[in-house]
Amino acid sequence: MKEKLYQRLIELTNGKQSSHLLQSIAKAKWSKRMIPSYMKVYDINLEEVSKKRQQFSSLHDFFTRELLETARPIEQNPTTYVSPVDAKVESFGRIEWDMTFLVKGKPYALQDLLGNSERAAQYADGHFIVFYLSPADYHRIHSPIDGRVLRQYTLGQKSYPVNQLGLSYGKKPISHNYRSVTELKVANDQQVAFIKVGATFVNSIVLTNTTTQWRKGDEVGYFSFGSTVVMLFEKDAIKFTDNVVQGSPIRMGEAFANML
Repeated sequence: MKEKLYQRLIELTNGKQSSHLLQSIAKAKWSKRMIPSYMKVYDINLEEVSKKRQQFSSLHDFFTRELLETARPIEQNPTTYVSPVDAKVESFGRIEWDMTFLVKGKPYALQDLLGNSERAAQYADGHFIVFYLSPADYHRIHSPIDGRVLRQYTLGQKSYPVNQLGLSYGKKPISHNYRSVTELKVANDQQVAFIKVGATFVNSIVLTNTTTQWRKGDEVGYFSFGSTVVMLFEKDAIKFTDNVVQGSPIRMGEAFANML
């Protein structure tokens, strides 16, 4: 009953008008007056931000803030994957033989997530990890490894919340929200899927790197609202590091897996 009620309420408010309104408010010049309150509510550390508070032109400008280059050291081992974002480890583990994985007890099908059965089969019996970004987090996205871009494409239309309520009661937002998929070829001829999932009614994924070569730690895009990143790995390709614990925070540049 709770699940159906939540889904109905989200459907009633998730449309082009509400999405446009949210974007308009966040980008309006007057919204910069909301920045001090936003900082206080989410306890944001300005010492690591590249600009002073007064230099931001809007709440959206602050939300997509850049950090000082020294704020996020990048693990340099070439066979180590680093977190592409500041986030919480929402879920991680093995992809089942039927190409599904569980988040909050809900099964997600790779075919739905990637929009293609052949691409989904590439990751059967592999591993997955889900990073959740809250409104408090730094929302720039960085490359988790050196790699060559095989393909990039978008799927989905609307974007539902991917917070605790959204994952528990929503209509599988990870695999049905608007999302931007990048598939990379990395060392040892391994293939990795890097999926950026929009959230909170706004299809808000902006790509800033349009080259075919990604270098670990380089910025590749940003989210305009709280969002999620999913990574998929082939069978016997990686081992998660000891610091990967469900519900634990992780910062961009910190190791989360090693190639096998």
